[in-house]
Amino acid sequence: MEYAKALVPVSVVRRVSIVGKSFSWLALPAAQPRPFKMTTYDRCQRIGLMASSLEDLLSKTKDSLFLTCPLLTVVLEEDGTLVESEDFFCSLPNNTQFMVLEKGQEWAPVQAKKTEVVKLTFDLYKLHPKDFIGCLNIKARLYGMYTVSYDIECMGAKHVLTSSLCCLAHVTNTVGHLLLCGSSLILQYFSESDS
Repeated sequence: MEYAKALVPVSVVRRVSIVGKSFSWLALPAAQPRPFKMTTYDRCQRIGLMASSLEDLLSKTKDSLFLTCPLLTVVLEEDGTLVESEDFFCSLPNNTQFMVLEKGQEWAPVQAKKTEVVKLTFDLYKLHPKDFIGCLNIKARLYGMYTVSYDIECMGAKHVLTSSLCCLAHVTNTVGHLLLCGSSLILQYFSESDS
């Protein structure tokens, strides 16, 4: 060190050190705080934070979520990518969603919510355009996993319908004859009792 001081005059060393300090101030401006979203391991707590560095994000996360573990890991919430370098952190866009993991915790993808218990589907279709009624397919989907279906084919529905209408016509005809006979018998009975 003494040898270097002997070769270079003191005024040059001062100027170089001043230039070095001013260059470092110009080249590395203070990072502006950016917005980020942070969630816990189980995704039950979510907070929004403003942080300028990864260390700043970790300290504000500890304070906001009341975390006591000294070793915290930050990952991207969407895919679990580990965020451990300042360069990678600075390359991320604003409003990036992070997940903080304590010791022993691992990232897991978001579980799809099962809201469907039973889904019934009724399909009415015709095998031939001239069919009168057609066929009915009933399909039940249970818990989004199991499927049960039943197919009702009404191929002779037109014949069954016409036969039932003919039978109904005969029954109404018979009932009509019975009513006429019954009313004529009642009239004869009352007319004989009057005379």
